[in-house]
Amino acid sequence: MNFSNKSIILGICIMVLSCTNKKNNEVPVSQKKPKLVVGIVVDQMRYDYLTRFKSKFGTGGFKRLLSNGFSLKNAHFNYIPTYTAVGHTSIFTGTTPDNHGIIGNHWYDKYAKKMIYCVDDSNYKTIGNDGEGGKKSPYRMITTTVTDQLKLAQNMQGKTIGIGIKDRSAILPAGHTASAAYWFDGGAKGQWISSSFYMEELPKWVTEFNTSGKVESYLQEPWTTLYDIETYTESIADDNEFEQPFKGEERPTFPHDIPTLRSKNNNYSIIKALPAGNSLTTDFAIASIEGESLGQTSFTDFLTLSFSSTDYVGHQFGVDSKEIEDTYLRLDKDLERILNYLDTKIGKNNYTVFLTADHAAVQVPSYLKSVNIPADYFSSTQFATYVNDITKKHFKSDRLVENISNFQLFLNKTTIEKKNLTVNEVADVIADNVINYNGIYKSITAKTIQKSAYTSGILNSLQNGYNQKFSGDILLVPNPSTISYSKKGSTHGSGYSYDTHIPIIFYGNGIKKGTSTKKYTIIDIAPTISNLLEIEFPNGNTGKIIDEVLK
Repeated sequence: MNFSNKSIILGICIMVLSCTNKKNNEVPVSQKKPKLVVGIVVDQMRYDYLTRFKSKFGTGGFKRLLSNGFSLKNAHFNYIPTYTAVGHTSIFTGTTPDNHGIIGNHWYDKYAKKMIYCVDDSNYKTIGNDGEGGKKSPYRMITTTVTDQLKLAQNMQGKTIGIGIKDRSAILPAGHTASAAYWFDGGAKGQWISSSFYMEELPKWVTEFNTSGKVESYLQEPWTTLYDIETYTESIADDNEFEQPFKGEERPTFPHDIPTLRSKNNNYSIIKALPAGNSLTTDFAIASIEGESLGQTSFTDFLTLSFSSTDYVGHQFGVDSKEIEDTYLRLDKDLERILNYLDTKIGKNNYTVFLTADHAAVQVPSYLKSVNIPADYFSSTQFATYVNDITKKHFKSDRLVENISNFQLFLNKTTIEKKNLTVNEVADVIADNVINYNGIYKSITAKTIQKSAYTSGILNSLQNGYNQKFSGDILLVPNPSTISYSKKGSTHGSGYSYDTHIPIIFYGNGIKKGTSTKKYTIIDIAPTISNLLEIEFPNGNTGKIIDEVLK
C-alpha cells in the first residue's frame, strides 16, 4: 500500500471518528435544559374544575396542558392552614410551614404582641408610586426556594421575575434572590408596583405598561358571560342566596355593570374580582418576558406567575356560581394566549411549565345545608367567650388567652406565670374543654404536637403546619365544611379534601405525557423541578422527586 492510500484511509477514519464523537456528545434538543421555566399558580383552584368545565374548555389552554403534559390527579396539600401565602411558599420551597416559617397570610406575632402580615417590611419603600403598597420583602420566609437555588447554581446569573395581583403571590415564589417582583396596586392607583428590596426605579417597560391605558380598558364594559349563560349547566342558578353582590348591586347576577360599580368598589381594585384581572396579569406577564428578554440567553430564567382573580371571585360568589365558571372559561383563553406566545418567543421545546394551585375551596356551607349536607359557621366571638368561661372556671381569670386567630390560641405567659401556673397545665385544661364546643372537631396542645409523630390523617397535616417558634399553644380543627366566614361566598384553610385536592400539571421541556393517580403532595413540585434543572434542592426541602413525570 502506498503512502497516498494510507493517507486516504487515515483521513476517512478520522472523519468517521469525528462524526461518531459528535453524535455521541451532542445533547439532543429534548434533553437540553429549558431556557425558561414558568411556574403558574391558580389561586383557589379545586382539582374538579378541570373535570367540571372540561367540555367547555378550548383546545389550547387547560386541555393542551392535559393532553401534552403530565397531570397528577391525586395531588394534595399536606398541611394546615391552606392559605394563599402558605401555599405559594410551600410550592416553591418544597417544604411545609414547620420549616419555611410562613404560617398564614396574617398571624399573631407572640413576640411583638400584634398581628403581622407575611410580606410587610418597613425597611423598604414603594417603587412605582407614592403609596404604602410596596413596603414588602420575603424576609419572613426562612428557607430558600427553587428560584433561589437556580440563581445560586448559575452563579447568580439568569433572571427570576415574580408576578401576581397579590403582593404575597408575587414575592414569596420568586424568593430572596429575585430580579424583581411586581404586584397590582388598586384603589385610585391602578398600577403595577414593586419594592426597593428589588430595585430603585421601575424598568421602562413597566412604566410604559402602566401608562398604556390597559387597566382602564378592562373596566369600560359590563361583565357578561363568555358564552350563553343558559349553557352554564355546571353551576347553580345565577340568582341565589349564597353569593355576595358587588357593593351597589341588589342581586349577585349577570350582567355586572362594572363601569357603574367601580366607584363603590374601590375603583381599580374591582378588577381583582373580575376575570379581567387574570387577563391583565397575562398581559403583564407577556410584557415582562418581552421587556426582560427572558429565555434569550445561555442561562435558565424563571417566571413565577400567580392568577389571583379566581380567588377573589370564589370568595365572593362561591364554588358553584356561574361567576366562577365564567372566570375559569376565560382563564382557559388566557392560558392559551400565553402558551402560544411562549411557542413563538421562546420556542416550543425551550420552556417548561408547571401549573398548580395554592389551595382549593369549600362549597358555600349555607348552600350545602340547603341540600342536607352537614355544614356550619363558626363564630370567633362566641368561641372567645366560651374560652374565657373555661379559664374563669378553672383558673379564676379571663386574661390567660392573649390571642385567638387562624384556629390557634396563644396564651398569655406573663399572666400565667404571675398566677403561679404553667403554660402546659393551662393549655391542657383548655384543650380538654374546647373539644366540647359545637363546631370543634379536634383540639391539641403544642406540647403534644412536639412530642408526637403523626404519619397520616388530619393531625399529620396539623403537625406539618405547626411551627414551634411562631405557632400558638393550642391548635384547633373545625368540623368538615365549617368555616369562620360570611354566609355568602366561601373560603378555605382546612386540611379536608375540598381544600387540599388541587391540580398539578407539568408540561414542556423534559416532561413526559401522561397521568397518574398516585398520591403526591404540593411539596413535591420544587424537588422535581430542581432535578429537571440539575440544581440543588431548596435548603428546607422535604418533598420528593416525581420520577414518572420526567423524561
